[in-house]
Amino acid sequence: MQVELRRLAARFMRRERPGHTLQATALINEAYLRLIEVKDVDWQNRAHFFAIAARVMRRVLVESARRKGRHRHGGGAHRVSLEDALTVSRELSPDLVALDDALKALTEIDARKGQVVEMRFFGGLTAEETAEALGVSTGTVLRDWRLAKAWLARELKGTRALDA
Repeated sequence: MQVELRRLAARFMRRERPGHTLQATALINEAYLRLIEVKDVDWQNRAHFFAIAARVMRRVLVESARRKGRHRHGGGAHRVSLEDALTVSRELSPDLVALDDALKALTEIDARKGQVVEMRFFGGLTAEETAEALGVSTGTVLRDWRLAKAWLARELKGTRALDA
């Protein structure tokens, strides 16, 4: 499990800008500290654990980005395309704050679609693992994934999205 958490953290860090001050090990440590504070979690399975771990790691990175944005740039976040945000690359990272804001808006409209994005994009889970964690069919996850990507693309372009 430790190796898988390291892979998950490394996946997150590859999306970050070069020279990011938070290292994968620090990300794992911070996520671990937050996970052990959580009480009364009924861990359903491995996929559920990694979905929660991905959510916690995302929060750590977003909080770090927001802090840096406030200090360096007056807090102004710029928008990026979903295409850029969903591409896992070693190049400059997407604006995590804008993506997080858009994902929060999507989750308010349709919580399951938000969970699908979180598990697939941030957690690296397959459609099958996501379906298992959410208790839905793989087809439902694939439909939610497709609709969520379209909705987020519109939101990241600054256009109000239609009903998800």
